Amino acid sequence: MHPKLSILDLASIGDGETIGQSLAGCVEVARAAERHGYERVWYAEHHNSEFIASSSPAVLIAHVAAHTTSIRLGAGGVMLPNHSPLVIAEQFGTLAALHPGRIDLGLGRAPGTDQTTFMAMRRDPRSSERFPQDVLELQAFFSDTSRVANVVATPGRGTNVPLYILGSSLFGAQLAAALGLPFAFASHFAPDSLHEAIEIYRSRFEPSGQLDAPYLICGHSVIAADTDDDAQRQFQRRRRTFAKALFSPPGNRLTDEQAEELLASPRGAYLNRVFHYSAVGTADSVVRTLAAFASETAADEIITAHHADRTESRVHSIALLAGAWSAQASVNLSAAR
Repeated sequence: MHPKLSILDLASIGDGETIGQSLAGCVEVARAAERHGYERVWYAEHHNSEFIASSSPAVLIAHVAAHTTSIRLGAGGVMLPNHSPLVIAEQFGTLAALHPGRIDLGLGRAPGTDQTTFMAMRRDPRSSERFPQDVLELQAFFSDTSRVANVVATPGRGTNVPLYILGSSLFGAQLAAALGLPFAFASHFAPDSLHEAIEIYRSRFEPSGQLDAPYLICGHSVIAADTDDDAQRQFQRRRRTFAKALFSPPGNRLTDEQAEELLASPRGAYLNRVFHYSAVGTADSVVRTLAAFASETAADEIITAHHADRTESRVHSIALLAGAWSAQASVNLSAAR
């Protein structure tokens, strides 16, 4: 099996990089994905992070879509408890009207931030409990029949923007199966429940108007470089950055040295688990890792998060992986004949 490849762009803000430069880098990443035949690029909603610039996926998608021509773009995902279904239907309905056939909408149940920031967003802490109902309400806004009397989404109505359920636990798998929607598992940072979630999703899947059979997307971290040493250097930088984001006290960012000490401590063992599904090295090495992952999961699509140290390196990683993946597909096809 040779699944499709996609990209999760975290809109990372590099060391010494402005937010404007980071967002310009998103355009370069999407253009590279388009050139090299990737299926889609998604952006995840995060808040209160000095390392990630994708707090407003709809705005970012609009900007990137205006600077590309064919690549599918979407949210991976919008954290629906942060919003009303009507507002998201209007936002993504607008995108679908401007860029027909190119817009996806992945939906998550988590707030995408800490509880303090969630309260600053003026949201009800119980809003995540309404997630299944909100997904159905949102889906109806995209169809021709609203679930809210006398309320339609304009733009939005009749666009049938495809929905995807995102998850890092079993809940998302259960919901995606029950609603007959594609399911994307965040194994690139939450590997532990991957196989149980896959089994639940596939065994309980109910066909729907959007999808007649299960469609599984699995996340995997990637750093492809010209040498193993360069890839490992970038990977260690990524681990430090993640440690800083996770463990820095408010207003007191950890230094590189402090991050390294933390990574070597018992608390750092947690991060080793987070990065379990990481392919780091030359293109051939990365492809071998992803091929094994594809065999392990039988995923229809692998969405790759390229954690290189700057935009130029991310674009290079994307190109290296695409070339080696395509070559491997050709070998597989020849062997099958």
